[in-house]
Amino acid sequence: MQSVTTPAGRMEYRWVGHRGTALHDAALPVPVFLHEGLGCVSLWKDFPDSVAAATGLPVLVYSRIGYGGSDPCTLPRPLTYMHEEGESVLPQLLAALGVQKHILVGHSDGASISLINAGSGERPDLLGVVAMAPHVFCEEISVTSIRAAGKAYAEADLKARLEKYHGGNVDCAFRGWCDAWLDPAFMQWNIEGYVDRIRVPVLVIQGEDDEYGTAAQVDSIVRRAGAESLMLPGCGHSPQRDQPEASLRAISAFCRKVMAV
Repeated sequence: MQSVTTPAGRMEYRWVGHRGTALHDAALPVPVFLHEGLGCVSLWKDFPDSVAAATGLPVLVYSRIGYGGSDPCTLPRPLTYMHEEGESVLPQLLAALGVQKHILVGHSDGASISLINAGSGERPDLLGVVAMAPHVFCEEISVTSIRAAGKAYAEADLKARLEKYHGGNVDCAFRGWCDAWLDPAFMQWNIEGYVDRIRVPVLVIQGEDDEYGTAAQVDSIVRRAGAESLMLPGCGHSPQRDQPEASLRAISAFCRKVMAV
């Protein structure tokens, strides 16, 4: 794993097929993977590798501050932590790594961060956004499921399982996510205004059995951004794990589409 220093701190990242090698043209756009609220580079497993193989594009995967092998964060996280990631930290990371043309591929919190980034100003190098299981407002189903995760972290083996991926950042990763979402003020959290301002193609992928959000999230993004949508049967909150082949086909087709524009 490699790391880069940004104004936000040191962040770990991984290239799948580094630009400039014989396998990849440095001018090709880069799918940039943004992980979920408990994720990191390693927790994507080999799904980014499958996207790179299917599209022929160099893929960038990174861990946000407080996750994986990146620098720790300060707790508690502000309720605007996703705004800060999308508006400031992500552009800083892309600049530090010299990424120009790119496609954002986000899951859960990472999907929301991607939508914030796309709707927060001129993004001339952004070609499109894939949002898997995104949230654009807070729902009771989200709070209920996160409250259950908090109980599992305190009383069961969830902390030990996450520690394998986050090491000393495990409390940063979990508490930074869980405590923000369970703050009563977070029920007012809403990024639909950002979605209104998105001017690039958007693909939304969500499982029909998503335990963290309803189809109302998808409907809002489709209505506000003219997004394409894919609802997957037999799929929960993680399309890339529950329905990897269908997710891979959809993401690959979307990448080809936005590159052809």
